[in-house]
Amino acid sequence: MAEKTCAACDCELDENLITVTIGGRTVEVCCEECAEKLREAGAQA
Repeated sequence: MAEKTCAACDCELDENLITVTIGGRTVEVCCEECAEKLREAGAQA
């Protein structure tokens, strides 16, 4: 299995990953902090 990394910070993902949908695209992040960063960036786009 390929290593998955956080869409926001490139940290390795584990079983605690969070799925975020931004602009119709689903991405996986490592924590709620990264999820918020992506949501804010997506809201500004």
